[in-house]
Amino acid sequence: MREMRRPSAGRLITGILETLYPSVCPSCSARTDNLLYSPFCRNCWSMIIPHRGASCRICATPFNAAAAGICGSCIKDPPPFSQVISYGIYDSVLAAAIHAFKFRKIRRLYKPLGSLMAELPLPPADAVVAVPLSAACLRERGFNQSLLLAKTIAAATRAPLFPDGLLKKGETLPQIGLTAKERSANLRGAFTAGRSFRGMNLLLVDDVVTTGATARACAQELARAGASRIVVAALARAGTL
Repeated sequence: MREMRRPSAGRLITGILETLYPSVCPSCSARTDNLLYSPFCRNCWSMIIPHRGASCRICATPFNAAAAGICGSCIKDPPPFSQVISYGIYDSVLAAAIHAFKFRKIRRLYKPLGSLMAELPLPPADAVVAVPLSAACLRERGFNQSLLLAKTIAAATRAPLFPDGLLKKGETLPQIGLTAKERSANLRGAFTAGRSFRGMNLLLVDDVVTTGATARACAQELARAGASRIVVAALARAGTL
């Protein structure tokens, strides 16, 4: 009878790595060639570039026009935050990476994605706060993606991170598919500050800013808690004008 051969230690390690780090890039289906931002390949990751085009000077909504200015929404209804600073446009590989991070639950991507945000020209801050998740969403996902990004931002800026600086009081409908007006109504009263921020300059971290409804709702509560200036730091900005 033929003796069964035991797998070598090398093959076992390879099998474990294949499980932990899928070998196919979700953007181009090429074989993954790194561990830093696996499962994305080096070529696709290099396509994640900062947005250099025109955008609203307050909410960072990208403009189709060549010249930057202030969008009509910010003129008509000034937000409670001073500015949104985002890394890139929610599109292509960056959108795929955020989707893999949040919805495929590839938690380790927070480090390379957070490193991109650390390159932003962020102002000095007294503290860093993240957009919170509801308790049910946190249980389902297993982590708050904005809080993980905020952890990287806090380390890069050497500002203290307040994990419970903002709390979400209950469940709301998913924002996906809602209009800007519906998003604002959906989030009314959804957040509360977890402490006083009297006289403090804050960085509010979110993964994606779409209509700005979440940033507005969170910044409003931080302002009510005494924050004197709130700058939103986002990984990506969606939408164009």
